[in-house]
Amino acid sequence: MSVMFTIKSWHVLLPLAIVMFAVIMTRTFVAKRYSIRQSALLTAFAAYAIGTLHFVFFPVEVNIGEYANLTPWYSTIQWIPLLTMDAKTFLLNMVLFVPFGLALPLLRGSNGSIGQVAYAAFWVSLVFELSQLAIRVAVGSGRMTDINDLIANSLGGALGYVIYRRLVAVKPFDRLLRGFRLQSR
Repeated sequence: MSVMFTIKSWHVLLPLAIVMFAVIMTRTFVAKRYSIRQSALLTAFAAYAIGTLHFVFFPVEVNIGEYANLTPWYSTIQWIPLLTMDAKTFLLNMVLFVPFGLALPLLRGSNGSIGQVAYAAFWVSLVFELSQLAIRVAVGSGRMTDINDLIANSLGGALGYVIYRRLVAVKPFDRLLRGFRLQSR
């Protein structure tokens, strides 16, 4: 017996987006915890997160049984950095995490440092890669786990932070972004 079907992103991400938007709106208009600008930042970041999840995980091809992918899971892990890199994929992974590096200082309420942003991007990327591996092992999805993605995502987060720092160095942008920043804890 074989089980084969596809989980499309909108089956999972649309309900998640609705819940996230409802929480943001409730905390903005009912609890009055966020200003309209802060709510806009949170909504934009939630949309970015949903889009990122779409690109990283979906579609999930469930393939269990006699027609399952017989490639051993450990052979789908790319352990060798940079030598096995596909330049286009590397660049796209960097671009994917630039908004993360731009938004993190605003979400944290403090500028932090480039190392802190790269560190956070690394850990988020590691969670993505390990989740892809777990999905691969559990349901046979064809995603690769690649160390180059960790490197590219970390660099993308750092690049986003550099862009953020350049923006806040310009007074009009600094004044504008100050209104979006969440309060530091």
